[in-house]
Amino acid sequence: MASIEKLPMLAEGYEKLTAEIRALREERPRIVDAIEEARAHGDLSENAEYHAAKERQGQVEATIADLEDKITRAQIVDPATLSSDKIIFGATVTLLDDDEKPVKYQIVGPYEADARIGRISYNSPLGKALIGRKVEEEIEVTVPAGDKFYLVQKIEFI
Repeated sequence: MASIEKLPMLAEGYEKLTAEIRALREERPRIVDAIEEARAHGDLSENAEYHAAKERQGQVEATIADLEDKITRAQIVDPATLSSDKIIFGATVTLLDDDEKPVKYQIVGPYEADARIGRISYNSPLGKALIGRKVEEEIEVTVPAGDKFYLVQKIEFI
């Protein structure tokens, strides 16, 4: 029997996934109504409304199944309960870039990542380069824009 891979995520990410599932489940009856209404228009072979509603139904069901899988494999991590001298999942890291300018990132799961707000996935190129590193370690990471160099300045669990 294959082991189920756990998906580490913050409580906030878990709540976001469950809210998305709730919204999709609420959409189900509207899709069924749209299918029934389109059926009433007659010939289904050339009925664009029917085909669009059926396609949306398939998308919603597939998305719900995917999200339910993620939720059942979720391992909720509270960074405030963690401590380490190394960068691990949930850590908030302050780095100095090539220009000695500080940048701050929190290491999160792939479904919570949003670089615009300082959250990067543990399996992104930078996330992979950071995991296991300590304060004062230098990091080189290859990104689409080229090679970047960072110095780990601070590791926090907030």
